[in-house]
Amino acid sequence: MACRISELIIDAADPARLAAFWREVLGYVELEPEGDGSVGIGPPDVGFGGPQPTLLFSPSDAPRLGKLPLHIDVNATDRDQDAELDRLLALGAVPVDVGQTGAESWHVLADPEGNEFCLLRTRLKPL
Repeated sequence: MACRISELIIDAADPARLAAFWREVLGYVELEPEGDGSVGIGPPDVGFGGPQPTLLFSPSDAPRLGKLPLHIDVNATDRDQDAELDRLLALGAVPVDVGQTGAESWHVLADPEGNEFCLLRTRLKPL
């Protein structure tokens, strides 16, 4: 039997704000509060333990040194990449230049706290 990723924990200066951003990006809902200031989000009607991992934004005032060693890739499920890029930008994502040539099939963005993530071209089937 193998493991699977059930949850990703992300340190955040403002967990509620970051959770709200990613909740809209992923179509997730807020989960029961943790009681320590953390904010969890997960798929509607599933929550923790479903086929998609939940995200837990944990309060941290420690300064981040450099970029995160992990980033999230997302794919649109109900629109093309250009329309999804417009939606993500309207939610507060910002383009990030990491040395792209312009020929890439993805867009590099950052969430409201500067965490980089990529919007890939391939449209995935919704779960």
